[in-house]
Amino acid sequence: MLTYILLGIAVVVALLVIVVATRPADFRYERSATMNASPAEVFAQVNNFHNWQEWSPWAKRDPNSKTAYEGPEAGEGAKFSWSGNNEVGEGKMTIVESTPPKKLAIRLEFLRPMKAINTAEFVFNPVGNQTQVTWSMHGKNS
Repeated sequence: MLTYILLGIAVVVALLVIVVATRPADFRYERSATMNASPAEVFAQVNNFHNWQEWSPWAKRDPNSKTAYEGPEAGEGAKFSWSGNNEVGEGKMTIVESTPPKKLAIRLEFLRPMKAINTAEFVFNPVGNQTQVTWSMHGKNS
């Protein structure tokens, strides 16, 4: 009986190793939404981390999260860090590219519950009187 249990565990471990080994080295996620505002208005909201508490879904998941800001108020070099409950974790973001009102790139560092460094990008495209915002995040699978 013990032999069958050990064999079963070995098969599960082997399958897990195969699945992990066949995953791509990089990942990319992308989502889009249309906002009822001009690209300049939407860009201004995203380009300033002080505004994120008003619209970020993560800010609402832990209202007691500790936050800090460094560097310029907005644009390249602006930094935001947070430390919250297990759902929001801990990390920091730095704006590394700010091209009004078209594109914003952010270095996103997760410290807890897992460590990772990724890039998040926001692209703002006019669609009539509205703006299509495309958010993406990419990085290495670890």
